[in-house]
Amino acid sequence: MPAPLFPGFTEAFVDTEDARIFCRTGGSGPALLLLHGYPQTSAMWHRVAPALARDYRVVCADLRGYGRSAKPETTPDHAPYSKRAMARDLAAVMTHFGAETFLVAGHDRGGRVGHRLAADFPSRVRALLTLDIAPTREMYRDTGQAFARAYWHWFFLIQKAPFPERMIGADPEAYWRKKCGSGSAGMTPFSEAALAEYLAAFADPAAIHGSCEDYRAAAAIDIAHDDADGGFKLPMPVHALWGDNGIVGKLFDPLALWRERAQTVTGHGLPGGHYLAEECPELVIAECREFFSRIAAAGR
Repeated sequence: MPAPLFPGFTEAFVDTEDARIFCRTGGSGPALLLLHGYPQTSAMWHRVAPALARDYRVVCADLRGYGRSAKPETTPDHAPYSKRAMARDLAAVMTHFGAETFLVAGHDRGGRVGHRLAADFPSRVRALLTLDIAPTREMYRDTGQAFARAYWHWFFLIQKAPFPERMIGADPEAYWRKKCGSGSAGMTPFSEAALAEYLAAFADPAAIHGSCEDYRAAAAIDIAHDDADGGFKLPMPVHALWGDNGIVGKLFDPLALWRERAQTVTGHGLPGGHYLAEECPELVIAECREFFSRIAAAGR
């Protein structure tokens, strides 16, 4: 079906081993997977994806637990919402679309899924671009009071179910607006159409639970998976971008932390807050074009 927010794109569902993943696809050329953050959907790429589709075969996917993708039952170790499970979904999605190798750009949670996708499928991921994150394990390791206050949801959402689910479910829209209005971006960057999709998707109790499980996994099984990697570093280039007005670049050294986890790291801040793809889409488009063209020129 046509994708209203994405001119020239179509919408489809892809069945993976244990989930059904919703995707928007468009364009032609090298395959490029775009992954969204919390508490959003693939709609967050609507100001970026159509421009990139002039040169790339773009796939924008809803992560499991979010948007129109499946929200499977969880387990005590939160494995169904681990970044490894999400990465397997997306590897299957890209296989479905005929992409044996592909580029990845991920914002927020999507960047964390992209990290695990690159670690688990290093022969398939050609390069990884991240928006406003540093590696999860290292951010938890280096957390101080300022970060805990600014990223309060990291510690609220991991509480045992159903406590945060009930609190959020009492008024999902109020919570969503508080969460997305707490950062430097405020509500300004969100178009009415994208905001309507975000709020409608997040009104589903299964999405609230799925997103909590995403964070519970991040603080538990995802770190176990990271630790099991030992000294492994991503072999493909990583380009890390963050908001100059956000939290990550102020309280952490993103490049230093990414260099603990990847062999080749570049990046810098952009004049925005957390929601860069919606705050300064022209700059994000330019960064994607420049970085991914370097990957092509290098023959990767």
